[in-house]
Amino acid sequence: MNLLRALATVSGMTLISRILGFVRDFVIAHAFGAGLMTDAFFVAFKLPNLLRRLFAEGAFSQAFVPLLGEYRNRVGEAGTRELLDHTASVLGFVLFLVTLAGVLAAPALVWLFASGFAAEPDKFALTVTLTRITFPYILFMSLTAMAAGILNTWSRFALPAFTPVLLNLSFIVMALFAAPWFDPPVLALGWAVFLGGMAQLAIQIPALRRIGMLPRPSRALGAAWRDAGVRRILKLMGPATLGVSVAQVSLLINTQIASHMQGGSVSWLYYADRLMEFPAGLLGAALGTILLPSLSRQHAKGDPAAYARILDWGLRLTLLLALPAALGLALLGIPLVATLFFHGAFTAEAVEQTRWALVAYSTGLVGMILVKVLAPGFYAQQNVKTPLKIALVSLCATQIMNVFFIWGLDLRHAGLALSIGLAGLLNALLLFLGLRRRKLYVPEAGWGGFCLRLCLALGALAGLLLLAQGEAADWLAYSAAERVIRLAGLVFLGIAVYFATLWRLGFRLRDFRLWGA
Repeated sequence: MNLLRALATVSGMTLISRILGFVRDFVIAHAFGAGLMTDAFFVAFKLPNLLRRLFAEGAFSQAFVPLLGEYRNRVGEAGTRELLDHTASVLGFVLFLVTLAGVLAAPALVWLFASGFAAEPDKFALTVTLTRITFPYILFMSLTAMAAGILNTWSRFALPAFTPVLLNLSFIVMALFAAPWFDPPVLALGWAVFLGGMAQLAIQIPALRRIGMLPRPSRALGAAWRDAGVRRILKLMGPATLGVSVAQVSLLINTQIASHMQGGSVSWLYYADRLMEFPAGLLGAALGTILLPSLSRQHAKGDPAAYARILDWGLRLTLLLALPAALGLALLGIPLVATLFFHGAFTAEAVEQTRWALVAYSTGLVGMILVKVLAPGFYAQQNVKTPLKIALVSLCATQIMNVFFIWGLDLRHAGLALSIGLAGLLNALLLFLGLRRRKLYVPEAGWGGFCLRLCLALGALAGLLLLAQGEAADWLAYSAAERVIRLAGLVFLGIAVYFATLWRLGFRLRDFRLWGA
């Protein structure tokens, strides 16, 4: 398996999903605007979506994929199939109970997450209805995460990476064509979540059948609970869940702090975060997807040299692609924010304030992506406690920096973004030192020359962007079409200069090919 090709495949599918996500947001805004109905839907969708992030995409995947890789290499096909059958049985049973509880307890959940809605009975009732429609999404997506883990372990990356596209398509179709058939129309969005989740699970089934690993629910649920592999997964999920929750807790605390700042602070951070998430998702999520099963295979084989080589490849590729992305976000803050958001009620002040949040966030982009590379180095060893401890240290550091940046230096909302960015770098550094201390990662030769050439290419990129972008005031004066054309030209010219400089310095695509089967 060529890891570079796998990364390109996953990133390409993620790019399609992100673009359709922007289309989805536009369609929803156009069809429903912003008001009572959309408030109700966004709160209702937030509940199962939060559980999906904590459980399906986080704790379960981190516990399940390494163990699956171990079973595939050491136990054989029959033992692996038995593990899948028992895991699917236990997972399906637990998820059914969670879904049933969520549907029945929807009023309490809505009050817990949005108690202010209780003052408007119609709004509260609509949110409860939408919550009951959308809550089965956690069942569909958790089973989809299991299917994706199996396919990724068998090096079938394309389909799991494409799957989120179906949810965005479901939103677009239901909002455009089905909404008039519902009363109120926003119920169409609730059913879009339900149908999108079902479609994402259904599309995995033929692929699992083709590799002979479609789980079959076990009739003996008690035996499934007693399975040694299932018990190991459950044991690993405890600290993994806490580790994934740390980021959500940090985000919640920062949102609470921002809500007490100048009006608009929460929105400025939101828009800057949307821009940060684009490269972070394209590269970070894709790297995490392909590295965890690849590292798990090498660990199961007992090949520490190949294990370290995969980590080294991930680190070099991250620096090669994430550093210019972070530099571009920092230097092109005004052009990016003005082009994407400067229209309607989004003022020139909002452009400036969002720009500063983006600059602060960009300090941590490399760290955020490096965490996706380094943390699998522990998860593949079935060590979830060390990343948890490091995540807790980063959480504490974030809040200490908040005090210093906000109340000491008066950086306001930009201080919140800077704290998150620097905490991301701290998290990556501690993970790196932990891998080195355990001798799980040994750097390959040539890092000095690699870093020197990379710095020269980044210098060329920075010089071009600073000279070519012009004055900030000009970007506010350009028409919308002119901003789009100029920004596209800057981006393409920057990419050309950066990679042309790397080429002249001796970088070649073949140098980054790595076979990780």
